[in-house]
Amino acid sequence: MHAFVLGGSKNIGYYAALRLLEQGATVTFLLRRTSVFDDDEQMKPYLKTGKATLVAGDGLKIDNVQKGWEAALDAGNGSVDLVLFTIGGTPSFSLTKGVVLDPVDLCTRSLLNLLRTMPASLREPASQPRFIVVTSRGITHASHDTLPCALKPFYNYVLAGPHADKLGAERVLAHCMGRPWSSEADGEPKETVLPRDWKSLPGLPAEGELKHVVIVRPALLTNGECNGDNAKEGKAPYKAVAGEIDSGYTVSRRDTAHFIVNGAVNNWEKWEGQGVCLVY
Repeated sequence: MHAFVLGGSKNIGYYAALRLLEQGATVTFLLRRTSVFDDDEQMKPYLKTGKATLVAGDGLKIDNVQKGWEAALDAGNGSVDLVLFTIGGTPSFSLTKGVVLDPVDLCTRSLLNLLRTMPASLREPASQPRFIVVTSRGITHASHDTLPCALKPFYNYVLAGPHADKLGAERVLAHCMGRPWSSEADGEPKETVLPRDWKSLPGLPAEGELKHVVIVRPALLTNGECNGDNAKEGKAPYKAVAGEIDSGYTVSRRDTAHFIVNGAVNNWEKWEGQGVCLVY
């Protein structure tokens, strides 16, 4: 298996990419700074053997993403089996503006660039890679309604910017997957995140063109350990539910990566076409 990973310098993307490498896959990373792994003892063996390929590039720059695709095709001998997209912004606090995300469309624009530059050789259904895209629980109106009351103020204030961005990504995915979208139940992205004419952007897959997608929607993320690696027999380390879930508060980044590889990738037929909530 060859994977193309965007957002793999740290957190979910990094942990998932390591799992893929440990299971024998090869990985092409698109990284703003390829030096990020210079002192990474876990990654060094894969870099030395060529199992991991690093490409300098920014997801916000469409030509950089195209270069990443080309490198992934080359490393995968003409094919890409899996695309893992975990790009997301971290909000900062401004005394004058409050909690802000800069740029406001980091996730959405990067995803658009990824889909628009998808190589012609990978566009036919039989040759399309599997896409795993990480967004978040609580993004749409319907999903937000399922959040525990204690979390809603935090989501409304601290995570408002990142979630507005990821709502744009979810809207794009719904279109490309051919899934229904309701302005009332799901909401509509701000035009600062998703421009009004986005459906006419050159290269964007047509409605329903993407056939092999899983959307992963983790709950409030923590830096906790991976329960999935130490699960007791008969007891699930976390809940993975297709659709919405009306309980639970958090899940760790490591367990999210565990689900991506050990759950979604290794049990693809079960999860394909689903939006999966993860929570303890």
